[in-house]
Amino acid sequence: MSDKEKITVKLKHGDWEVEISCPEDKVKQTVENVIGGIDTKISVPSVSDNPKPTISSRMTKSTEHVICRDLIETLWQENWFTKERNLSEVDEELSRRGYHYDKTSISHSLKDLVRENILTRNGSMRNYRYVQKRPPLQ
Repeated sequence: MSDKEKITVKLKHGDWEVEISCPEDKVKQTVENVIGGIDTKISVPSVSDNPKPTISSRMTKSTEHVICRDLIETLWQENWFTKERNLSEVDEELSRRGYHYDKTSISHSLKDLVRENILTRNGSMRNYRYVQKRPPLQ
């Protein structure tokens, strides 16, 4: 993707700040996904207010950093892993929520959760599917 085709949007609200990098035709959907993952009480700002915003696809909070493992554990707590999921599906779901991690990081986090008996994996190398080993405590 060239710099001419991508848009950068910086959002700041309360104690969080986020920069989003995406193609121009995906700005609204991406901003909505990010805001939906942060705070459901915030409305989407108009992109036309800042026609040439800046972007990167990394989310930061001023008081804490969101790590991949915590996000995957949140998926487990939401019972997202009641159905077997492969690495690509986990990556897509995190991206849909506005978090963009390298698949290697996602894979390591999934492996950690398998070791902790939260998830189990089925299949063979490069074709693992992850499913909850035990349900989250309600």
